Amino acid sequence: MITVWYITIGFLLLLMVVLGTVLERLPISAALIYLVIGIAVGPVGLDMVRIDLLRETALFTVVVEIAVLVSLFSIGLKMRDALTSPQWRAPILLATAGMLVTIVLVGLLATTVLGLPSGAAILLGAVLAPTDPVLASEVQVRNPTDRDRLRFALSAEGGLNDGTAFPFVMLGLGVLGLHDLGDFGLRWISIDLLWGVVAGLASGWIVAALAGFTIINLRSEFKEALGQEQFLALGLIALAYGAALAVGGYGFLAVFAAGLTLRAMERRTIGSEQALSRAQGAGNAETDAQTAPAYMARSLLTFNQHVERMLEFAVVLCLGVLISSGYFVWDGVLLAAALLLIVRPIAVALTLPRSAFNASQVALICWFGIRGIGSVYYLLYAIHQGLEVALVRDLAPLVLTVLAISIVAHGVSATPLMSHYEKLRASKSVGTKEMP
Repeated sequence: MITVWYITIGFLLLLMVVLGTVLERLPISAALIYLVIGIAVGPVGLDMVRIDLLRETALFTVVVEIAVLVSLFSIGLKMRDALTSPQWRAPILLATAGMLVTIVLVGLLATTVLGLPSGAAILLGAVLAPTDPVLASEVQVRNPTDRDRLRFALSAEGGLNDGTAFPFVMLGLGVLGLHDLGDFGLRWISIDLLWGVVAGLASGWIVAALAGFTIINLRSEFKEALGQEQFLALGLIALAYGAALAVGGYGFLAVFAAGLTLRAMERRTIGSEQALSRAQGAGNAETDAQTAPAYMARSLLTFNQHVERMLEFAVVLCLGVLISSGYFVWDGVLLAAALLLIVRPIAVALTLPRSAFNASQVALICWFGIRGIGSVYYLLYAIHQGLEVALVRDLAPLVLTVLAISIVAHGVSATPLMSHYEKLRASKSVGTKEMP
C-alpha cells in the first residue's frame, strides 16, 4: 500500500506542475480539481488509494491540523487593519454571533430532520460552523494592502471562526459524555469558552511580539538571523500553538493572532500602504530598522502560501478519496443545501452590520460561507476524543458530503462571481462604502 501511495502522490504532484498554467486559466478553484482527482483515484474510480478514516484518524488529524495552522497564520499576515478599525466589526460578529446562529440552526435540523441526539446535533453544528476562504482563494484579500470590505470580512471571519468554534465542539462532546462541562456548565463557560479564547489570543500575541522583536533587532542592529524564513515561519506557528495549548488556550486563535501581531508590527513601523510598497522594494529592506518588519512579514507570507498550497492539495485529495470510499450520502446533500442556501443567509442577515455593505456585497457574503479544512479537523478531533463508532458512521458522511458540495459549488462560482464583482467595483457600481 505504501508503495502505491508514493507512486500516486508523486505522479499527481508532477501532473499538477505540468497542468499548473492550464488550471490557472480555468474558471474553477484548484480545490475542486484536487477533489475530482481524489475521487478518481479512490475506490469508485481507479481504486489506487484507500483510506480507513477510523484506522488513520491520528495521522490524518496531524496533517489536517498543520494545514489549518499554516492557513490561519497566512490569513493573519494579510490582515493589515488595526483591531480598532471598523473593518473588524463585521468579521467579529460573523465569527461569534453568526457562528452561534449557524450552530443552533444546524442543530435543529439535525435533531428534527436527521433524527440525531442533542449532543451529536450540537457537535455537527459546531463542526460545520467554521468557514474556510482558503479553499476558494478568489474571495480572500489578495495582499496586505487590499482594503476591500467584502474580501476582508470573508478572510477575517475564516481566520477567527476556526478557533471560536472550538468551545462548541467541546460542548457537543460534553453533552455526549466525552468532556467534563462542570456543574450547570460552569466549567465549560469559564474554561472552554472564556479562558480558552482569551488565553489563545494572548499566547499568540506574546509569542509573535517577542519573536518578532528579537528577529528584527538581530537583523537591523547586528545583521544576524538573516534568511531561513521557512524555519522562522514554522517556528512561530509551532511556538504560538504550543504556548496556547500549554496554558489551556485555543491554538488556532493563537496562530491567527500571531500573524496579526507580526503584521501590526510592520504597520506601526511603516505606516501607509504606499510606504509599505516602497519599503518592500528597498535594496536593504532585510536589515534596515524601518523596513525589516515589512520584509519579514512578506517573506513569511510567501513561504506560508507555498506550504499552504501543498497541504491543501493533500487534504482535499484525501477528502476526495473518502468521498469515493462511500462517505457520500444524500442526507448530506440536503444538509449542504440547507446550510448554504438557508442557514448561512439567515446567520448573515441576523448579525452582519448592513450599514457597512451594499446589497451586492451582502449577497456575496451570504453565498461564500465556504466549508472546508477546519471542519475536517473538528470531525477528526471528535473521533479522536472517543466518539462512538455508530455516531462516527452517522456524522462523518454528513460532514464530508457537505464539504464536497461546498467545494464544488463555491469552486465553480467563486471565479465568475468575484470577477463580476471586481468589474462592478471598477465601474463604481460597487464599493462606494470602502474604507478610505
